[in-house]
Amino acid sequence: MTGSQQAAIECRNVWKIFGSRADEALAAIRTEGLDKDQVRERYGCVVGVADASFSVAEGEIFCIMGLSGSGKSTLVRHINRLIEPTAGEILIDGGDINQLGAEALRQVRAEKIGMVFQHTALLPHLTVRDNVALSLELRGVDKETRIKVAEAKLALVQLSGWEERMPGELSGGMQQRVGLARAMAADPRVLLMDEPFSALDPLIRRQLQDQFLELAAVMKKTTLFITHDLDEAIRIGNRIAIMKDGRVVQVGTPEQIITAPADDYVAEFVEGISRLHLVSARSVMQPIAAYRASHGEPPAGCPTAGPDADLDQLTDLAVCGDKPILIVAAGQAVGIVTTRDLLRGIQGESSHAH
Repeated sequence: MTGSQQAAIECRNVWKIFGSRADEALAAIRTEGLDKDQVRERYGCVVGVADASFSVAEGEIFCIMGLSGSGKSTLVRHINRLIEPTAGEILIDGGDINQLGAEALRQVRAEKIGMVFQHTALLPHLTVRDNVALSLELRGVDKETRIKVAEAKLALVQLSGWEERMPGELSGGMQQRVGLARAMAADPRVLLMDEPFSALDPLIRRQLQDQFLELAAVMKKTTLFITHDLDEAIRIGNRIAIMKDGRVVQVGTPEQIITAPADDYVAEFVEGISRLHLVSARSVMQPIAAYRASHGEPPAGCPTAGPDADLDQLTDLAVCGDKPILIVAAGQAVGIVTTRDLLRGIQGESSHAH
């Protein structure tokens, strides 16, 4: 997101402290630097979110990832004001949602924000079609339009032919797809997805992740996706925020988080993640000028790749010969990847650690 773009979602220094003495506790945190345990002991308050700031660009899939109790679900519930912050601002399209009156808030929730939870909460007495169309019915949309929109959204999630079924006749994965169709039926600007696939078995979960990514490419909805699974965050997210004890400890692309973890906590998380499809040539290459200074001109006939080629692609090139890989952008050599650079990248060390 460039500096001139307005964020679709922006959180600015958001705090949420649960308890009757929340304001006192926040003042003490700011003046004395109390930690969560000290706040609980002194004020009987629980710190849910601590000074969280991030922005989400239009059309971006932004994953918030953390273990149970990290504050991720508490944070996402501020976006549609299911929870009021103790301090800070939450902006949707530049407007502070906490400044809205009751009617304006209802309108934003109905028209701008769709939610998909871990448990879909489909109404058991309504058909699949009527569940999907419910938000439109509540807005007074005519029946013919409701049916047309609901059936179009069910087709998007590959549930055509199931419109007349009841939720109890569907598998867990199918119910979750109905929940996604229901969220999309209102055509929201923003999708909030709180661990939507975590209750499903691994195979169904992966299939739904793939399907969601296909949908995201078509819908281009700004999405906040909550998960406790780093593998899922890496598969789904354009960027990831990692939370611990209510704080956002790092925000970055999957590659940035894998190659440059902000602290030991993040490093421990990423330790077991395969780097082959996440780390690019630009992260492991030596600048061409530095290579020429120490080795002279690269040998003739080097294989070439672009700066965005991943380690897996570079490995395929490397095993076909014994020459380094020339990295080329806009017709110019910009870097070089030797076998040693490649192995360091796979192992988890930057080429600049020579």
